[in-house]
Amino acid sequence: MLYLPIIGALALAGGTILQRIILKKREMGIKLYQTAEFLAIIIASLPFIYFLWKVNPAALETKNVIIFALIIVFSIIANLLVYYSIKWEKVTHLEPAKLTEPLFVVILAIIFSFIFGTQLYERNLNVIIPTLIAGLALIFSHIKKHHLDFNKYFIAAILGSFFFALELVLSKLILNLYSPISFYFIRSASILLISLIAFRPKLNKIENKTKLKILLVGFLWVVYRIVLYYGYINFGVVYTTLTLMLSPIFIYFFAHKFLKEKLEWRNIIAAAVIVACIIYVLAV
Repeated sequence: MLYLPIIGALALAGGTILQRIILKKREMGIKLYQTAEFLAIIIASLPFIYFLWKVNPAALETKNVIIFALIIVFSIIANLLVYYSIKWEKVTHLEPAKLTEPLFVVILAIIFSFIFGTQLYERNLNVIIPTLIAGLALIFSHIKKHHLDFNKYFIAAILGSFFFALELVLSKLILNLYSPISFYFIRSASILLISLIAFRPKLNKIENKTKLKILLVGFLWVVYRIVLYYGYINFGVVYTTLTLMLSPIFIYFFAHKFLKEKLEWRNIIAAAVIVACIIYVLAV
């Protein structure tokens, strides 16, 4: 089953690198980009939706609609915060903040397990402890003295990570009412509609080459979220979070290959720790 998180991690890494490249363009505002990206996600989702559509009627119950609405709100906040930080701050400075997301996911999942029970959120220390170790190794591998400048962009990245984590952990409450692609499609379509109404972006101003890149980002996000939600449903929030920490390993490689960023020894050590933690969890 390890091929699934590898696919998800590759999609996350590729989408992250492309997103950074596009957002650094001067003419690409964060509101315009959000609208374009979610339009791309909808287009990329359509082939999957045709074969994998599933929505349980219970999804329309009031409590479940409220949960879904909160997920949409938190997702919009998270995306705008992350776009804002990436747009105006160096990516290397933001890495420690962005990499707090897995830790937030684990901490929130533990808290939710006391509220909603261990049937939805696991409390297995054999999974939680390796995940926390891998998450901390990931963060420490990116911490440098000059990185820890808590300016507004760094804080925005931390808050974005928190709201993404909150959205993901909250999603577990209603995921079983949908197929992974149906859930992501409805979530993304809602965000697209809100973005179109709120921002009124001029999508025709985007260059054709950039449109193709955004469409590719949309496809990669669809693949990543299908794997993520499938993992949440079948293997649990914490375990899925751990296995998807493979993505920074691919991000290191892609950044070195395409962005010419230096690969440092601390990145290699963090990658080794993550792989060791995953092997340990698979073995116990």
